[in-house]
Amino acid sequence: MSVEVNELIGIIRKNLDILERMASSLGELYKKELPLIGRTDRSALMVAGLLENYYTRAETTFLRISQFFENNLDNEHWHRDLLEKMTLEIEGVRIPAVSQPNYSRLLELLKFRHFKRYYFEMEYDWDRLEFIKKKLEQAHPLLTSDLENFIDFLRAI
Repeated sequence: MSVEVNELIGIIRKNLDILERMASSLGELYKKELPLIGRTDRSALMVAGLLENYYTRAETTFLRISQFFENNLDNEHWHRDLLEKMTLEIEGVRIPAVSQPNYSRLLELLKFRHFKRYYFEMEYDWDRLEFIKKKLEQAHPLLTSDLENFIDFLRAI
C-alpha cells in the first residue's frame, strides 16, 4: 500500500473520530445543557454551530477523497457537486464513499450549513433545528459505516 493511500486512510480515520465526538457533543448538549439553560437564542447558536461543524468536517473528508481520486468539481456549485460525486462508483477507480440512502440526509445538513453561514440573525427555529438534528442522528451511523467500507476498499488497492 502506498504512502498516499495510508495518508488518506489516516485522514479519514481522524475525521471519523472528530465526527463521533461532534455527534456525541450534540447528544450531551441535549441531555445536560439544554435542560439547564433552556431553548434560548444562545443555546440555539450552540446547536446550530455543532450541526454546521459536523457537516463541514464530513465535507472536508469528501474533499480529500475527491482530491485523491478525481478532483473534478463544478466551480459554481462545488459543495453539492462534491456530495453527489461521493455517491458515485467510478468504475475501475473507486467505490462510493457515501451510500445513496444517506445522500438526502447529508444534503439536508449541507443546506443547513449554507443557511447558517449566510443567516446573520440570532433567532433560530427550534423545529428546524430538531429536524436537522434528527437528520444528523440518522446520517452519522451510516456515514461511519460508509467511510469504514471506504477504508476497507483503500486497503485493498
